[in-house]
Amino acid sequence: MAANKAFKKVKKSLEEAGIKFVRILWCDNANIIRGKAVHVEMLSHYFDYGVGISAGQQGVPVMYDAVIPETGLSPVGEIRLIPDWFSFTPLRYAPGHASIMGNMVLDGSPWALCPRNFLVRMIEAARREGLEIRAAFENEFYLLQQTSQGIVAADSTVFASTQAMDRNRVVIDEIAQALISQGIPVEQYYPESGPGQQEISIRYTNALQAADWQITFRETVKAIAHQHNLTASFLPKIFADAAGSGCHIHLSVWRNGQNLLPDPQGVCGISPIGEAFIAGILNRLPALMALTTPSTNSYRRIRPHCWSGAFRCWGLDNREAAVRVPSNPAFNGSTHFELKTVDASANPYLALGAVIAAGIDGVQRNLKPGNPVTKDPGHLPIEERHTNGIDLLPQNLGEALEFLKRDNMLLIALNPQLSQAFLAVRQAEWEAMKDWELQAEVKLLLEKY
Repeated sequence: MAANKAFKKVKKSLEEAGIKFVRILWCDNANIIRGKAVHVEMLSHYFDYGVGISAGQQGVPVMYDAVIPETGLSPVGEIRLIPDWFSFTPLRYAPGHASIMGNMVLDGSPWALCPRNFLVRMIEAARREGLEIRAAFENEFYLLQQTSQGIVAADSTVFASTQAMDRNRVVIDEIAQALISQGIPVEQYYPESGPGQQEISIRYTNALQAADWQITFRETVKAIAHQHNLTASFLPKIFADAAGSGCHIHLSVWRNGQNLLPDPQGVCGISPIGEAFIAGILNRLPALMALTTPSTNSYRRIRPHCWSGAFRCWGLDNREAAVRVPSNPAFNGSTHFELKTVDASANPYLALGAVIAAGIDGVQRNLKPGNPVTKDPGHLPIEERHTNGIDLLPQNLGEALEFLKRDNMLLIALNPQLSQAFLAVRQAEWEAMKDWELQAEVKLLLEKY
């Protein structure tokens, strides 16, 4: 009776909003956003049990829609994609359509291979430590034009150019308004370093919603750019001679409504618990990168002297460190920190969940992150880097995957089925594309990310 009442209330709201189709979304191990749309007149048949999808969907790589056998999955088997109605969002850019995030369920329980459930489990693990994680994904992306000669940037300006703001104002304004209408607060916008490259930053929120918002952000930017005859791409490296695009994760640690990070007496203005959380991330960063920078293309961006965090270290306002602690003059201490070795080829649920798992491990073991780095680590003598534990991070996806295969803590956190499927999908991508030139990667991946 209660379920029937809830359905009638939802259906009435949908009809009043003019919604015809509800898109139930999921994000797979290759970080392709997929969905099935249910017409509002048929919603009663799917309200409680969602839509069915093949279990094999979590074993598909980015190159083609076929299951990698090493994932342990096959075309046999069905799971249910159950809508999470708290994530319901009418789509400003697609009138009559709304989206909702789906949870993968098998036999009435969360499916072991569900990326969204993995993040939920890590949020619960943090809660058992008395901690709440708040986060935001900071996206960089390119606006491009498709021509008979290939792709070209929407403009040829430089970082923070007001000319770029003027030239792209209409599409940027529409993106911002669409995000706001979907409940996502927009904080800042500016043209980034590359020609046609943009950055729109959004407000932090709880960890699950942050990952949901990342899906919505990518969908919104791409759709509105397309309506302006532009292609938006979050691919980490598109042009060999231009800046790459990151998707930094900003994090803070809370308890009972209080941010635990600021400490005016702490190193870099960070509290001991903040240091331990950062130390946990740095300790496992080479393995984490298989999840946070999981494409072959990712490693074309992560290079010394490119502000991409190519070295395993941390520092105050140091944009060459993998973990940057931003100063904040409005507070006595730093309110959050930023992990730079992340890009939008990462499934946000897997990336953020794994980062939380590593941070919790650091807190539980009371790890120390070492001395903060006050210089560009790429300019330090090799001996000094070794003495201070400043390592050059993995140079390709294959290296990162090998680190993850040996990291029992992260593998256990993921669980055996999810880790097997993820590793098999990304290993297949590495084997297929490891010898490709940039042009071939861009041709395949430009519009997928």
